[in-house]
Amino acid sequence: MDKRTFLKTSSALLAGTILAPLAGCSRTEPTAWSPRTNWAGNLTYSANSLDMPSTIEEVQEIVRKKDRVRALGSRHSFNTVADSTHAQLSLDALPRTVIFGENSVTVPGGMRYGELVTHLDTREMALHNLASLPHISVAGALATATHGSGVTCGNLATAAIGIELVSASGELVSLSKERDGDRFAGAIVGLGSLGVVTHVTLATERAYEMTQHVYLNVPLNAMDEHFEDIMGQGYSVSIFTDWQTQESSQIWIKRRVAMELAEPDPVLYGATIADRNVHPVLALSAEPCTEQMGEVGIWHARLPHFKMEFTPSSGKELQSEFFVDRQHAPEVIGVLRDLADQLNPLLMISEVRTIAIDDLWMSTAYGRDSVAFHFTWHQDWNALQALLPELEAALAPFDARPHWGKNFNTVPEVLQSRYPRIKDFQDLATEFDPEGKFRNAFTERYIFG
Repeated sequence: MDKRTFLKTSSALLAGTILAPLAGCSRTEPTAWSPRTNWAGNLTYSANSLDMPSTIEEVQEIVRKKDRVRALGSRHSFNTVADSTHAQLSLDALPRTVIFGENSVTVPGGMRYGELVTHLDTREMALHNLASLPHISVAGALATATHGSGVTCGNLATAAIGIELVSASGELVSLSKERDGDRFAGAIVGLGSLGVVTHVTLATERAYEMTQHVYLNVPLNAMDEHFEDIMGQGYSVSIFTDWQTQESSQIWIKRRVAMELAEPDPVLYGATIADRNVHPVLALSAEPCTEQMGEVGIWHARLPHFKMEFTPSSGKELQSEFFVDRQHAPEVIGVLRDLADQLNPLLMISEVRTIAIDDLWMSTAYGRDSVAFHFTWHQDWNALQALLPELEAALAPFDARPHWGKNFNTVPEVLQSRYPRIKDFQDLATEFDPEGKFRNAFTERYIFG
């Protein structure tokens, strides 16, 4: 594991990345070309320039001048959703100003969640949920419907109540959930297609404390036979498994302190409570993981799986994730157990999480309470290309929606058919960007094709 200081300054959030050498370059002009990769290193971006404006006015000027441009966030996507063959624009040089409302906070779109929570701490405020990794950017997470877990918890985009973006004309446009209703629901999971999101307003609540317990050696049949009961054991619950061995399977239960039992059950559906901190991949050190063993901690030190001052791995991996209606979870679990022999040579670990229904047009949880089946793969692209068609064919009867920022093979016609508001989204994107300035090969293929 590569230990990295994460929260010393906002610029330190870029430490160790390929963007760091660009800090001395002009903020308002394209930087000299150097290869830029995503977090995992499996993708080298195509654009030969990266603009790093330091003011909103500079963002507007850059957008007006460009024929094509694509916003680049924390680079945690595993596919080309943020790629561009023309130009990319980063918001990392913008001021890190945070504005608090009575029950809200407005933050720069490029701010990482790991940085945001330190500001929330000063007001004893919290968000409803966090993803498993704290270093992703707010705007990027919302744009791709990134999520945590919890049967009552919507994905991170459901916390948004307002956004500010620079449209294709360079105009600064504000949308709010209260004022713009359905249009806001269309814009928030925007896949970078409506404009450059400069600020986001998120609903907040009072800060809360949580505990975390892990159960080991989960019987494989318990995952489908007791699925709803297991996922209802806490505020946020995850199952980790390789679909093949009981010894690799774990249940991570995160509870708000008000929900905590006086003494957690030592055995849960055949699994035993851990007597030590563990990593989702049991062979790896638990040092990067958030504290377990029932130790009470502030919400943002328990909801992610990994501590903010660490990265969870060296990045040599690929990821896929597929979302199905929660009612189909037991059937899908059975399907994946049957595929274990095919999955196992490439699979590092799989995670199962729940996401509450929402009305955001391009959200993977649109219109249905959902279960996400996540796969962390060894970084062998050729092997994954051979495996994905078989995996996706097995999930096809359940109308599985792939995560927008991860590796998938679903053909555009099938993917679009799984989003009832796709035509409305196309029209909305065209309204904000009539010439397709913010489109790239990914969105042309999967959204507008």
